[in-house]
Amino acid sequence: MPRPAQPRPVLAGVAGLLVLAAATACTPLGTSAGARSTVAAPSASADTSAQSAGSLAVGPGPQATYTVAVQPPPGSCRYRYANGQPLPDPACTPGAVSPAVTQANLDSTICRKGGYTASVRPPVAVTDAEKRASAAAYGYAGSLHDAEYDHLVPLSAGGDPNDPRNLWLEAPSPGHRPQDGFANPKDDVEDRIHEAICSRRVPLAKAQKAVAENWTTALAALGLAQ
Repeated sequence: MPRPAQPRPVLAGVAGLLVLAAATACTPLGTSAGARSTVAAPSASADTSAQSAGSLAVGPGPQATYTVAVQPPPGSCRYRYANGQPLPDPACTPGAVSPAVTQANLDSTICRKGGYTASVRPPVAVTDAEKRASAAAYGYAGSLHDAEYDHLVPLSAGGDPNDPRNLWLEAPSPGHRPQDGFANPKDDVEDRIHEAICSRRVPLAKAQKAVAENWTTALAALGLAQ
């Protein structure tokens, strides 16, 4: 999950959001030494490289240089809710997995000692611009401080780091208090799924599919509910 950035107001005009997503200058944060970020024009690379991982697309995977990914058009996405919690629009955010993480290499990727997610997480300058554009796509007008630009299939479960099909502006959960920042119950679900994958209690692909379909029921679907 990308780290929360300092809140910035949602731009009033659609044109401003599109310009921002296409022209924001970027600086690294939470990436390996020497990693840089640039701004990309719209590209079909994610679509042309997509393969099958069950029902999930395969994204480009970790990049040495991340670019600002083009988001769905403003107002084109709609939140869904399950068990009172926000879910993304499956037409906009169906989930995408990283080709760099497989069942065979878990111990050298997401389960390795010393951690994995910080080494593949896009820099905050990239995700900052994407977050604001995703807010416009989902019609979110609340405080960005209270919403998380989140990986649907988490990095800790082999989700793709910067494929726009795997990232969405996650609205605050019911009962959220502004002083809590973007904390939400999905984080606990992700931690338990990661532990189950690394202990080999749940196959990687099955876990990825369950959390992409509905993170609120993923634990039950995987037999991990208490």
